[in-house]
Amino acid sequence: MIKCWFDYKTVIVTGASSGIGKGIVKKLIQEHCCNVIGIARNETKIKALIEELGSNKAKFSYYLFDVSKRENWENFAAEIEKNNIQPDVLINNAGILPKFDKFAHYSMEDIESAMNINFYSCVYSMRCMIPILLKSDSAGIVNIASSAALCSLAGTSVYSASKAALKSLTGSIREEYRGRLYIGLVCPGFTKTDIFHNQKGTVDSKGEKALNLVSSDCEKMVDAVINGMWKKRSDMVFGIDAHLMSAGTKILGVNVSRISSKVLKMSKLDLFADVFTE
Repeated sequence: MIKCWFDYKTVIVTGASSGIGKGIVKKLIQEHCCNVIGIARNETKIKALIEELGSNKAKFSYYLFDVSKRENWENFAAEIEKNNIQPDVLINNAGILPKFDKFAHYSMEDIESAMNINFYSCVYSMRCMIPILLKSDSAGIVNIASSAALCSLAGTSVYSASKAALKSLTGSIREEYRGRLYIGLVCPGFTKTDIFHNQKGTVDSKGEKALNLVSSDCEKMVDAVINGMWKKRSDMVFGIDAHLMSAGTKILGVNVSRISSKVLKMSKLDLFADVFTE
């Protein structure tokens, strides 16, 4: 088997307790023999993940902290240096999807929370970790953004802004460290995870069926991310909806957002009701 550049390396994964992050942790450990440091806030979910790892659990360790707090990253960096741990790769996966709503309906707390978790957590992690990562001969960073960074949709103003900011930041840092540090950006489309748990109420059966039509299987999304990392791809767009949004924006510009809004409004799904209600 051809050796992958991150085989047997030490990888830090944020948002490690569920969804894409959890899948990445398991694949890195089980198929690439990595030592993974998971970062999350939910210890119950982390412990469940450890049980799923079975005989590979020794390759996993974790830290519980809020990634949106700068001091937490400073303390984490100091801790791993104190313990002579040399990480090779940082995967910024943690994120939240605020409820679909009009911008005017979001509280300042909603806005700040989304920006802090989706954008500033990556600012803090990279500021703290890049000097340490550069000591590795296989250094890399992968930031997981969203298809929302490619095309803004009605009802996702804050989420789209936070992910677009991450996309721009990643592109600039990539050029600044070109030749010294691999930096990849992932823009996945809707994925079958628990990302909708922040939405108002619950997603009804009609909404669930509609979302399933455009959502990617989580395991397949994880496979795509890992494969993209293996090939050291710079920009990765995964998912049917993400590809449509990316291509559509290049061809139709802002009209893609207008068309998408009409489709969402016509769907009459409860999930988007607040977006189109006066």
